[in-house]
Amino acid sequence: MGKTIAEKILSSHAGTELKAGDIAICKVDFCFGQDGTSSLIIDSFKKSGRKKVFSPSKFCMVIDHSAPSPNVGVSEIHKKMRDFARSEKVGLYDIGEGVCHVVIPERGHVRPGSLILGADSHTCTYGALNALSTGVGSTDLAMTLISGKNWFRVPESVKITVNGILRKGVYSKDVALRIIGDLGANGCTYNSVEFYGPVIRRLSVEARLTISNMAVEMGAKFGVMEADAKVAAYLNENAKINKGIEGVTADKDAKYVKIKGYDISSLEPLVAKPHAVDNVAPAMDLSSIRIDEAFIGTCTNGRLEDLKIVSEILKNRKIHKRVRCIIAPASKRIFSEAVKRGYIKTFIDAGCVVVSPGCGPCVGTHEGILANGEVAISSANRNFKGRMGNPDSFIYLASPATVCASALEGKISDPRNHIRV
Repeated sequence: MGKTIAEKILSSHAGTELKAGDIAICKVDFCFGQDGTSSLIIDSFKKSGRKKVFSPSKFCMVIDHSAPSPNVGVSEIHKKMRDFARSEKVGLYDIGEGVCHVVIPERGHVRPGSLILGADSHTCTYGALNALSTGVGSTDLAMTLISGKNWFRVPESVKITVNGILRKGVYSKDVALRIIGDLGANGCTYNSVEFYGPVIRRLSVEARLTISNMAVEMGAKFGVMEADAKVAAYLNENAKINKGIEGVTADKDAKYVKIKGYDISSLEPLVAKPHAVDNVAPAMDLSSIRIDEAFIGTCTNGRLEDLKIVSEILKNRKIHKRVRCIIAPASKRIFSEAVKRGYIKTFIDAGCVVVSPGCGPCVGTHEGILANGEVAISSANRNFKGRMGNPDSFIYLASPATVCASALEGKISDPRNHIRV
């Protein structure tokens, strides 16, 4: 019997042949924490009695969830992370560097075939680069920081093929919402989801990252794609990696617990309604929903390609007077390039507020917390109660184009009405 991508990568990191259901100890290529999880990682590491991390070059911390710090308590956590980084000589991406799931692949910590653990649930993002990556708890991450290894139960795999052609105004975020809406939030629990098909191949790597990022929203352990020339070009351009890029592919006779196919030729812009990501409806059916805030950014949709789409829609237009539109480029590099290309000026001229690269509005720590009863539409990956800082508010999820169109009209809107030919 052939092997899936997950079975192959975990086998290579365990040093033995594995199949779905097996439990093994595997070497980890890279691991990290962020400012919401690193404090406990540091405490657990120190309690272990170990004097040194397993490999300083294979661990980093990212200050992104509350960056810059909104209060004294968070400032103390940031100081703790900086002190630990200095003492252990490990990597630290400080305030303004960006969101971990954008910074880490940008800075060359991800390669095809690698195994990566992060103390953050959306670590599955790097599957778009043909890596196995998943989120774990802080104490589990500390185990890897101590030993360079962790235990895994090899997941069963799901094969998803996406066929058709994306129409104007429809993006990879809509594809992700279509799949999650069909399979459900628990439809692929602890599975490794492999994405295939002509639609996936035609997408840019940035757009693929959006889909892998949301794999966890259907319960998946991993969300992985094949490596190709686009992945090689992305790694070379962003991380100067141009050698040793060998992709991992599934065998033709690999066993899947589920096989699904989607034709998205008739797909239209979608929105996830409160308070679940799989509560999906067409944007055009929600035009009666007035919004108070629009947020564009996050590890899901804050990349340069996303900002370009938004800039093209906003050019010479104004945000609705009732709406606060907040934009957070997902990394310093993206922010800098957006300035060079004139996107940031377009945002400011349209009435948007541009904030420091980070997660604040998405996770509800600062920079856009909603008041009671307020409604937001966001390009993020979650709309659970309280996600943006207030359990008495309402969050809708959509592509950056749909968020942008909604900000212009003051209500949820179909972006196809605003995209210039």
